[in-house]
Amino acid sequence: MTLSLPHGDALTPEELTQKLAVYIVTDERPDTQSLLCVVEQALKGGATAVQLRRKRDDGRRLVELGRELRRLTHRYEALYIVNDRVDIALLTEADGVHVGQSDISCRDVRRIAGSGIVGVSAATVDEARTAVADGADYLGVGAVFPTSSKTDADLCGLSGLGTIASQVSGIPIVAIGGISLANAAHVLSAGADGVAVVSAVMQAGKPATATCELARIVRQCQSRRVLVEQTKRNASWDGDRQNQ
Repeated sequence: MTLSLPHGDALTPEELTQKLAVYIVTDERPDTQSLLCVVEQALKGGATAVQLRRKRDDGRRLVELGRELRRLTHRYEALYIVNDRVDIALLTEADGVHVGQSDISCRDVRRIAGSGIVGVSAATVDEARTAVADGADYLGVGAVFPTSSKTDADLCGLSGLGTIASQVSGIPIVAIGGISLANAAHVLSAGADGVAVVSAVMQAGKPATATCELARIVRQCQSRRVLVEQTKRNASWDGDRQNQ
């Protein structure tokens, strides 16, 4: 089954998972030209998705910034997601919308936007299961660690992330909240398919280098996961043969 995007492209579930692997969320800096420069550096470094999240901007500024982000993400073949604002997503031809627990519901996003990706924030198993039942395409699970980017975020921790990953299946899990180069591997080992970061890239001295290193960590953890799963399958097949 493929997921249709608003501009005519389509993604398989496996392609969506890969596109969510290195997920950059914009910060609130006043200088949007600086923001765009950092985002482009992140895309050059291997970012696979960019979310426009600006709670203080008015609609016109969001549309202007969103159109620039759409241009950049098209150039680097990355996803462009808008936080909360379905109207801005539609006007700027975003690939999708991400909503929190107190935002417009996943079902209502579908009614308004039609096609496209819908991500939903979840900090508990119940929230995650509800999001899946409502038709979410991916989960944003966190906050995994305390974060200055969103001080009111509910904290689920690594254990909460691991519980959600083990009990909720079928859609990708992107971990968010206080994730850095130092702890990203632990987050991925807990069950996340991708990592979403703000400060780790947006505030980095060298955003391209930071993103490149983050992408390397993700690839390494994904390869290790594939190897572990293959080993388990091989062990299961060997056991079946011995029992025959």
